[in-house]
Amino acid sequence: MLLPVLFALGAALSNALATVLQRKAALTVPKSEGLRVGLILDLLRRPVWLAGIVAVITAGVCQAVALATGPITVVQPLFVLELPLALVIAAALLQGRLSRAGWLAVGTVVAGLGVVLFAASPEGNRTQVPMTHWIPAVAVCVAAVAALVVAALRRPEGRGRAACFGLATAISYAMTAALMKTSMHTLDDGGVTAFFTTWQTYGFALFGVCALFFLENAMQSGPLVASQPALTLGDACVSLALGITVYAEYVRTGWWLIPQILGAALIAAGVLALSRLPLARRLASEEKEQPEQGTAADAGTPAP
Repeated sequence: MLLPVLFALGAALSNALATVLQRKAALTVPKSEGLRVGLILDLLRRPVWLAGIVAVITAGVCQAVALATGPITVVQPLFVLELPLALVIAAALLQGRLSRAGWLAVGTVVAGLGVVLFAASPEGNRTQVPMTHWIPAVAVCVAAVAALVVAALRRPEGRGRAACFGLATAISYAMTAALMKTSMHTLDDGGVTAFFTTWQTYGFALFGVCALFFLENAMQSGPLVASQPALTLGDACVSLALGITVYAEYVRTGWWLIPQILGAALIAAGVLALSRLPLARRLASEEKEQPEQGTAADAGTPAP
């Protein structure tokens, strides 16, 4: 279990770096009221965004190794560490620091994750999944994503729109991980030819591109306090559900559900607190129009 945990942590760290770089780039392009395909073309001309893509690729490699060697119910929940790591990286890049409240929130997320994983004690690592499991899982996830995108487009720019896009991103990320896991086992068993001839490979690529597109729109749609909790908690919850229903992985139930719920509550509280920090808002869309506000707060010092 050590190998998948280490690679999952490496993926979370790389994703955190990518998040900081991509958010900085996303705030330099024009906003739009709808889904704008040209958004990606604009971002391709930003070196910061391209550096973020390199970090995304690194994260993908680490995640692939983690999923190939461990259960999805262990690997994906570790990605809740992405937000704490992103804020630590952002503080370093912006020459600021996290306040005491920020570090307390980081500790709360870490403690909650530890409680959840200990109480759940996930087991199982099925290598192949029958189509009878894939068809309903993909259908439900695609329908949910479509409904969330429609709901987002019907809302004005703000928290509701950002939350819908954030949750659509979360579901897409979870499906990417689930499909990637099977593809990596196919690569291990059948080689490169089998990898490129299985539908799951193209499935996780498609869901991955959709997740990236929805993420960029979530960043521009509203505050981080709305999109990030939906993204972080949604990815973990959907991945847990897919691990249990698709891969037949096992988590402890009975009275063990009580500490699991308490741990999840700690994670939710920590993520919400982190997303409310001035440093987090500095990377979100509401800071683009008022860059002069919150700079001193982000650095952890009182405004003059």
